[in-house]
Amino acid sequence: SEEIVYRYPSLKLADVYATIAYYLNHQQEVEAYLQQRQQQAREVRAANETKFDPQGLRDRLLARKRDS
Repeated sequence: SEEIVYRYPSLKLADVYATIAYYLNHQQEVEAYLQQRQQQAREVRAANETKFDPQGLRDRLLARKRDS
């Protein structure tokens, strides 16, 4: 916990301990939430890649760089 506060000085040690305690007491719920969010992120990414062809974007950016 002290290492986290050292790396992120805007955090308070008590808050870091409280967060760790919450996680330890609700580990299954937290893991389920994180898995749900990861699945949602995959779905959003897939939808965006369907709407906006990443190869087309790459080609346009390279052309713009080449022309400038």
